[in-house]
Amino acid sequence: MSRVAFTTFAILKKPYGFPETQGYDDLTPAAFETAEGSPGFIARAKEDPGQSHLTNFVRDWGEWGRFDVPRFYTGGRTDETDSRAGTLSLWTDLESVFTYVYSGLHRTILRRRHEWFLKPEWPGYAMWWVPDDTTPTWSDACHRLEHLHDHGPSPVSFTFRQPFDSGGVPTRLSRPKDADVTPDE
Repeated sequence: MSRVAFTTFAILKKPYGFPETQGYDDLTPAAFETAEGSPGFIARAKEDPGQSHLTNFVRDWGEWGRFDVPRFYTGGRTDETDSRAGTLSLWTDLESVFTYVYSGLHRTILRRRHEWFLKPEWPGYAMWWVPDDTTPTWSDACHRLEHLHDHGPSPVSFTFRQPFDSGGVPTRLSRPKDADVTPDE
């Protein structure tokens, strides 16, 4: 059986700690908590405890690998200059990820993304299937985002608008009742 790897990537208009991005930063812990309590959620990349004083770029992420960013990120790598927001998680199925992304608190955050993030010229997220015994790494996530940007959706890396099943066959998502949006809106 396979699981869905899901990564997001965006660049903040200002680094963390600036008033312009504080609203996003304030909502992030609750968004992670909501994800972790969502049906279909398996795990997400988290740094080992006790490293909050370190930047993401030097924290230990355990089995998720060394932190990495796609080539689209040209910002800083210190606490004072870090302006990227990225996530990496595992889910049981596409519908579970879709439901989380396009409903509830995450949907609220998504609607406000233009307040906090630069308008992207790259994919804001990517999905791909991994075997049950595989944990994707940050480097995998970067590769998948870059592949999606360079080649479009395929079994290697895809979107909600053009998803693939675990066998690499194009598929359609069942739209949950409480998701009031078109994929990739």
